[in-house]
Amino acid sequence: MANQEISMPTKYDPQSTEAKWYSYWLDGKFFEAKGEEDKKPYTIVIPPPNVTGKLHLGHAWDTTLQDILIRTKRMQGYDALWLPGMDHAGIATQAKVEGKLREEGLSRYDLGREKFLEKSWEWKGEYADFIRNQWSKLGLSLDYSRERFTLDEGLSKAVREVFVKLYEKGLIYRGEYIINWDPQTKTALSDIEVIYKDVQGGFYHMKYPLVDGSGDIEVATTRPETMLGDTAVAVHPEDDRYKHLIGKKVKLPIVGREIEIVADDYVDMEFGSGAVKITPAHDPNDFEIGNRHNLERVLVMDESGKMNENAGKYQGMDRFECRKQIVKDLQDEGILFKIEEHMHSVGHSERSGAVVEPYLSTQWFVKMGPLAEEAIKLQQKEDKVNFVPERFEKTYLHWIENIRDWCISRQLWWGHRIPAWYHNETGEIHVGHEQPKDIENWTQDEDVLDTWFSSALWPFSTMGWPDENSADFKRYYSTDVLVTGYDIIYFWVARMIFQGLEFTGERPFKDVLIHGLVRDSEGRKMSKSLGNGVDPMDVIDKYGADALRFFLSTGSSPGNDLRFYWEKVESTWNFGNKIWNASRFALMNMEGLTYDEIDLSGKKSIADQWILTRLQETIDDVTRLIDSYEFGEVGRLLYNFIWDDFCDWYIEMAKLPLYGEDEEAKKMTRSILAHVLDQTMKLLHPFMPFITEEIWQHLPHQGESITVAPWPVKEDALVFPEATKKMNLLKEIIRSVRNTRAELNVPMSKKIELLIKAKDSTILSNLEEGRSYLEKFCNPEQLMIATDLQAPEKSMSTILTGVDLYLPLAGLLDIDAEITRLEKEVKRLDSEVERVQKKLGNQGFVAKAPAAVIEEEKAKEQDYLEKRSTVLARIEELKA
Repeated sequence: MANQEISMPTKYDPQSTEAKWYSYWLDGKFFEAKGEEDKKPYTIVIPPPNVTGKLHLGHAWDTTLQDILIRTKRMQGYDALWLPGMDHAGIATQAKVEGKLREEGLSRYDLGREKFLEKSWEWKGEYADFIRNQWSKLGLSLDYSRERFTLDEGLSKAVREVFVKLYEKGLIYRGEYIINWDPQTKTALSDIEVIYKDVQGGFYHMKYPLVDGSGDIEVATTRPETMLGDTAVAVHPEDDRYKHLIGKKVKLPIVGREIEIVADDYVDMEFGSGAVKITPAHDPNDFEIGNRHNLERVLVMDESGKMNENAGKYQGMDRFECRKQIVKDLQDEGILFKIEEHMHSVGHSERSGAVVEPYLSTQWFVKMGPLAEEAIKLQQKEDKVNFVPERFEKTYLHWIENIRDWCISRQLWWGHRIPAWYHNETGEIHVGHEQPKDIENWTQDEDVLDTWFSSALWPFSTMGWPDENSADFKRYYSTDVLVTGYDIIYFWVARMIFQGLEFTGERPFKDVLIHGLVRDSEGRKMSKSLGNGVDPMDVIDKYGADALRFFLSTGSSPGNDLRFYWEKVESTWNFGNKIWNASRFALMNMEGLTYDEIDLSGKKSIADQWILTRLQETIDDVTRLIDSYEFGEVGRLLYNFIWDDFCDWYIEMAKLPLYGEDEEAKKMTRSILAHVLDQTMKLLHPFMPFITEEIWQHLPHQGESITVAPWPVKEDALVFPEATKKMNLLKEIIRSVRNTRAELNVPMSKKIELLIKAKDSTILSNLEEGRSYLEKFCNPEQLMIATDLQAPEKSMSTILTGVDLYLPLAGLLDIDAEITRLEKEVKRLDSEVERVQKKLGNQGFVAKAPAAVIEEEKAKEQDYLEKRSTVLARIEELKA
C-alpha cells in the first residue's frame, strides 16, 4: 500500500523537537489562567528558587511534579494557575555579590548601602534570566504574566503589613537574647539555618578556687575561651556534694573576677562533676539560668568571632586561636588538669559553613507560641492541611509543639528593611508602614528581615494581599497543593501555615506533597565536595527534557529519596524513541485520515476491542493515581501500556488489516490507531510535554495545542471484557510458542506444526476467531485447533489455562530432555498446590478473608491440580 508522506524524522531527536514548542506555548498564552467563571480554579504557587545561580536536580524534580499536576488540571478543564517567582535569598545573594566585589578589591562599605543594593538588583536581573531559561528548557507551564519576586513592591507591602500587625498584637518584640551568630557573614541565623555536624573536640576540666581558701570546685567545658565571660557556677540544689557551697564565691582564673555558686534545677547531677560554669552571653541555657539569678552578661567576642576588650590580654585573637592559648595558660597555672577527647555536635551555618557562635545580641523576634497553637488546632479539623505521605504530619506537629521564638532580624543590606525607627534623642521606637513625619529626628533600624519571613507569606502575598479585594486573591487563594522536599518542612511549610491562618483565616494550601532528595547512584547526597552533582541542563542537552522529567517523576514514591542513574535516563530516552517510532508507523499508514473521519462505531476485531478496553482501564487508573500523587505508579502503567500493549502487540496485529484487502477493517484500524495515539499522548503529556505535542500535532486533531486539549475520560461503551479474555489467551499462547521455540533454538522464520486442544467449545470458538493472529505470530506450517485432539507421541507440550499446546517434535526435540522439563514442571505445580491448600487450610485466613478471595484461591487450586494431572499424563505418554 502507498504510505502517507509525513515530516517526522526516522529517529527521535529531542533537541530539535523541544526547541520549538516552548515559544509556541508562550505565544499562544496557553499557560495563562484566564479567570473563566465557568471553570473551577486550581492553584499552585512555585516554591521560589533563590536568585543565586543555577537550578539543581532537586528543583527539576520539584517543578516537574508541579507541572504534571497543573498540566493535568488544565486539560481537565480547570482554570489552572501555576504562579512563578523567585526569592531574594538574603544571606546567600549578599554573600555572592560581596564575593564578586572582593574580586574587584571592594567591600560593600566602600560602595555604601544604596550602591550595594543597585549591584544586588543587577545580580537579580542576570540570574533571574538564567532561571527562566532553565524553566523553559524543562518545559514548565508557568503563568509568567503573574511572576513575582519577594522584593517586589506588592510583596514588600505585604511584609510591612504583617510585621506591623504582629508587632501591634505583641507577637513581634525586640530584645536581648542568645542567638545563632554566623561570624563569617556577620548575621543572626534562625535555629533551622544551623546544620549540626559531629566534630572531634575536647572536654576541658578545670578547678575554680574558692575565694575563702577552703578548696576549689571542678567544672568542665567544650569551649574554654568562653570562661572569660563566666559570671557564676551552678550546682543542683539537691546535690549533697555542693549544698554547703551554695552562696559562696569562686575566683575566676586569669580574669580574677569573683563569681557566685548558685543552685539551679537545670544542672544534671550525673553529668561530669555536677558543677557547671555559667556564661550567660555565650550559651542559650546559661542565658536562661542567668535570667533566673539576675546574673551579669559579659560578652567576650565581637561580631567577627574575635575576642573583644572584655577578653583582656586575648583581645584581637580569633576565638579558636584564643582557645589554644587559654588552654596553655590554664595548664601552666595548674587550673586545667585534664582534657578528654570528646565527639560532640557542633552547629554550622547553612550558608557559609562557619561554626555558629551562640551570641548575646539585641534582635527582633516573633513570639511563636500563639501562632503554633492555632496551627495545632487546625490539624484537628476536617479542613486541615493534608500531608502526603501522612507520616510527615507527625514530623511537622512534633516541631511546632516544641517551637521556640523565631529570630527574624538579619544583619544584612539585601532584603526587607525592618520597618522600625528609633528616635535620636529619646530612643522611642516607631513601627509602621511609613517612616515618621519628622524623619530627621529618627533613624531606621539597619537590619533586614529573615528571608523566610517574606517567603512565609508567599501563597497569599503573590495574589495581591493585603488587598483582600484583589481578583486573584479572591479567586485563587487558598491554593490546592504545595510540592516541596521534606528538608524544608520547618523552614517554610510550617511558617506558611502559621501566617496563612493568622492573616487570611485559611490554610494556605489543601495538600502538601512531600518528596525526598535526589542522591547519586550510591545513595550519597550530591555536593560540590564529593563532586557527584549533576546539572539538569547537562542531562537535557544529552537526552532531552522529556527523558529527564519522566525519570524524575516516576523513579520514586512520595516522601522517598531518588537515586540518579544515567542509565535510567537513557532508558527513558529509549522509551521516547519507541513512542516516536510507533507513532511514525501509525501516521504513515493513516492515508490522510482527518479528525472527522475517525469512527469507532463499526465492526472491530478482537485486537481492536482489546486495545480500546486497555485504553479505558489505563485512562481510569492514570487519572486516579495522579489525583493521589502516585506518579511512579502512573509511569509504570503508561510505560507498560505504551510499550507492551500498544507497540509490541496492537501495532503488530494492526499490520494484518492494514496490509490486507478488507477496506472496512483498514478504516477501523486507522481510526483506532488515531484515537489510541491521541488519548495516549494526552495521558503522557504532563510527564513528557514536548514529544507528545510534536506527535499530537501530526495526528488528526481539534484545537491549537495538546496543552489545552481535553483530558481523556473513560468511555464504558469502549470496554469489551470478553475481548480482553480472548486476547489474553491468544497472547499467552503466542508467548508460550515463542518461548518453546527459544528453548529448542527454533527461529521464528522456521515453520512448525502447532496443535491446540481447547478445553471447551467456547474456547474453541474464541481461538478460531483469533486464528489469523496465531498464524501470524506463531508461524505454523499447520495449525490444528480442536476439543478432542490427542497429544502426538513425540511432541513438546505446554499446559495453559483452558488449552493444551503440542508441537510435534520431529527433528525438533530431545525426548529425554522434554521428560526432564515436564518433571520440573510437576514439582513447580506441586509447590503451588501445597501453597494454596495450606492457605485454605488456615482457619484464620478462611475466617477473615472475603468470600471472593477464598473462591479465587479455590479456583487456583483446581487450575493447578488440572495442569498437574495433564503434565503427569503427558510424561507417561512420552515414556511409553
